[in-house]
Amino acid sequence: MTGLTMTGPVVGFDPEELVGFRIGVTAHRRSADLIAALERRGAEVLHAPTLQIVPADRDERLVAATADVIKARPDVLLVTTAYGLNGWLEAADAAGLGQNLLEVLAQARILVRGPKARGAVRAGGLRDSGMSDEETTASLVDQVLAQGAGGRTVAVQLHGFVDEEQLARLRAAGATVITVAPYLWTAPSDPHRVVRLLDAIVARTLDAVTFTSAPAAEALLAAARDRDLLEPVVAAMRAEVVPFAVGPVTAAPLHAVGVIAIHPDRYRLGALVRTLCEYLVEHQVRRIPTRHGRLEIRGRSAALGPDRVILSPTSIAVLRVLADAGGAVVPKARLQEVLADSDDDHALEVAIARLRQALPQRELVATVIKRGYRLDV
Repeated sequence: MTGLTMTGPVVGFDPEELVGFRIGVTAHRRSADLIAALERRGAEVLHAPTLQIVPADRDERLVAATADVIKARPDVLLVTTAYGLNGWLEAADAAGLGQNLLEVLAQARILVRGPKARGAVRAGGLRDSGMSDEETTASLVDQVLAQGAGGRTVAVQLHGFVDEEQLARLRAAGATVITVAPYLWTAPSDPHRVVRLLDAIVARTLDAVTFTSAPAAEALLAAARDRDLLEPVVAAMRAEVVPFAVGPVTAAPLHAVGVIAIHPDRYRLGALVRTLCEYLVEHQVRRIPTRHGRLEIRGRSAALGPDRVILSPTSIAVLRVLADAGGAVVPKARLQEVLADSDDDHALEVAIARLRQALPQRELVATVIKRGYRLDV
């Protein structure tokens, strides 16, 4: 298993359901759609593309690979993404190879990874012969192997993440494999944004971080290794900073380092947003009745009645511990555990004072002499 699949009722659109939550976005392609969906629901977004895509029309290697496909006249074509196929056909047209490519592909048995890939095949004037049951490259390869791959030429349209294991399976079965990469991943144009994202994960000032491609997940982990932050980044994503992936393939690099990402049962951007909303609202919102009104904690925000405030990382950490106690006394030693800079009594007193000053009602946090603190429920 490469992640936790969320199923069940879909949460409807609520313009305030992510208020108080801060979410990291690692995507480059379609990042604007994802960010807009999160911000419409009230989230604060930290955008840091860990990779960027090189457009197909700027890649001479794609033209050479297209010529190879035309010459080889493959028996089978595996189409993994609509974006990739569209880019490939457009680049072939620009290079004067479009018609020849379509004629060759029309003679091949075309298998597609999902509905969007099928739509792109048909929009290009071609017809597919089948679709993956699981929307994975591995299941496409299963279909080829089941029908016999020996002596066949199989063209594989890559999608930025080269699954060498699946290519090896085809070759081991006797197939000749040709790969086409309609788009390539390169380093981000602003690496400082990735540094800020890593720092936010380590400081646990994010509630969640999203991944829409396996290369982006791998790139984040590689950047963490380069800065000697892999261990604290992994620790944060196993705890307060919840990772969300668009599907199990995207989650695989995280799983390899022991991080279990949550992903929807349908591998779509909209489903990812719904899954994230559903999970955070169900698991990351605390509601406690108090003598001063209902306290609601969402991400870094706290609301008491109609009044909502954004708290510092230390203040929200202290308030969460008090809320989890439900009005029982929390010993000073327990509260000192969440202080980032110090564990002495004075530091705790300062943290409590700042929390009280930030809250709509100072009296919400009560002192129990010589024992600790509690919520005034």
